[in-house]
Amino acid sequence: MELVFAGRVTEWRGPSPYYFVAVPDEESAEIREVAAMATYGWGVIPVEARIGETAFTTSLFPKDGGYLLPLKNAVRKPQGLSTGDDVTVELTVRLGAVSSGVGGLAH
Repeated sequence: MELVFAGRVTEWRGPSPYYFVAVPDEESAEIREVAAMATYGWGVIPVEARIGETAFTTSLFPKDGGYLLPLKNAVRKPQGLSTGDDVTVELTVRLGAVSSGVGGLAH
């Protein structure tokens, strides 16, 4: 499943700061339709994503009926991204990750 959406970089300040882009409601609904075929547990969804010239693998985190795309420094820094920046995300949900043996949080 491939999706393209726009979102804003947000920061969660916990013990360590984390940066995310919230997946919009419409795209989150599409992901929920295939979530059972993609998740490897805890509701996280393995994905491949691209922002600008930076491609990466990670997992979407479920949050309030939607999903959050985490952005590590290795993604944000090359693109010069910080809190409040608007980005366009190309996202591929990795269906069947459980059956293929692919899983875990890719960093």
